Amino acid sequence: MRDFGAAIGLVFAIEGLLMAGFTESMRKRMAAAAREDPTKLRSVGLAAALVGVAIVWASRALLQ
Repeated sequence: MRDFGAAIGLVFAIEGLLMAGFTESMRKRMAAAAREDPTKLRSVGLAAALVGVAIVWASRALLQ
């Protein structure tokens, strides 16, 4: 559970840095994402989640 908390904290930190550093660009990208087909967004989200799980698994399995 500690690792999950750390991961959520990192997500917030990265999102915050992107919003602070690239505010206008992030607004444009979020508006473009809002216009996308929900099925496409769902597929991209699922693919990103799977890649994230694979990265976590590989880093834990290979870096022990």
